[in-house]
Amino acid sequence: MDNRYIMTAFGQDRPGIVADVTRLLFDNGCNLQETTMTLLADEFTLILLFTSQNPGIEDLLARECRRLERDKGISAFLRPLQKRRESADREDVVCVLHVEGEDQAGIVYKISQFLADHGVNIFNLQSTVKASPGSGTTIYVMDIHVHLPGSGAAEHFESGLSAVADDLNVDITVSAA
Repeated sequence: MDNRYIMTAFGQDRPGIVADVTRLLFDNGCNLQETTMTLLADEFTLILLFTSQNPGIEDLLARECRRLERDKGISAFLRPLQKRRESADREDVVCVLHVEGEDQAGIVYKISQFLADHGVNIFNLQSTVKASPGSGTTIYVMDIHVHLPGSGAAEHFESGLSAVADDLNVDITVSAA
């Protein structure tokens, strides 16, 4: 049985950072399953889901992560995952929330808290800051992919979300994924 792990890593952006991190996993018999990698400011960040059949891999990879930090300037952290949960047969509705408005502190917090309070699960969130073409004002743009519980929840959910949008003075649109 394969054991599953998540590794997060980041370091100053440069050619070869992906190869440095994935070589560590390949050389130790690990198999990548899912990844998310992106540039944040000047740091390249990696989130890696992988498997290993080696029961002693955690200690080995912890040493390798320390070596990666020392030799390559890449900070890496490992977390073992519990056995995969069986998913219940639910009739979740998958939606995308698109948020756009003047950049301010608290946008992610207030929207994610509203979602949590309503039992809505976030499974992907991407955001960026950009300048408005006309005025140069800093605009915050975010897309949140969510699972709404129940088949008729979308209409009720959207009405509650409008109060959050008004409070933040942002536009929030909900669309089917």
